[in-house]
Amino acid sequence: MEYNYETLLKKAKANLPSSTTQTERFEIPKVQGHVQGNKTIISNFNQICSTLRRDPQHLLKYLQRELATPAQIDGPRLILGRKLLSTLINAKIEQYTNNFVICRECKKPDTKLIKEDRVYSIKCMACGAKHPIKAKI
Repeated sequence: MEYNYETLLKKAKANLPSSTTQTERFEIPKVQGHVQGNKTIISNFNQICSTLRRDPQHLLKYLQRELATPAQIDGPRLILGRKLLSTLINAKIEQYTNNFVICRECKKPDTKLIKEDRVYSIKCMACGAKHPIKAKI
């Protein structure tokens, strides 16, 4: 039985698994939660903080300021003091990521938040860049 190159190539391509590669290494988890009365409860707040590699208190303070609502951490979840849409919360978390997590030089999330005097700076572990943060908390 003789095979030519074209038939072998088609046979090999048919046996390949479907593409399961991700385009990005870093993805921010979407907010999971529900509204209970007048409060919004985010059940995966600790997961979001660990993915961003930031202190939950820092992200909490940012969300309180941006969303203009009182909030408290209750175990692995966050309780916000008013009804909010998940799209708004996701937008604010993405804004936080752009301001406090992503390096401006290499666009990678491998950064540390450093506080010198009263100024926060981002120190990138990938490229070594250091930038002060303009946004206030």
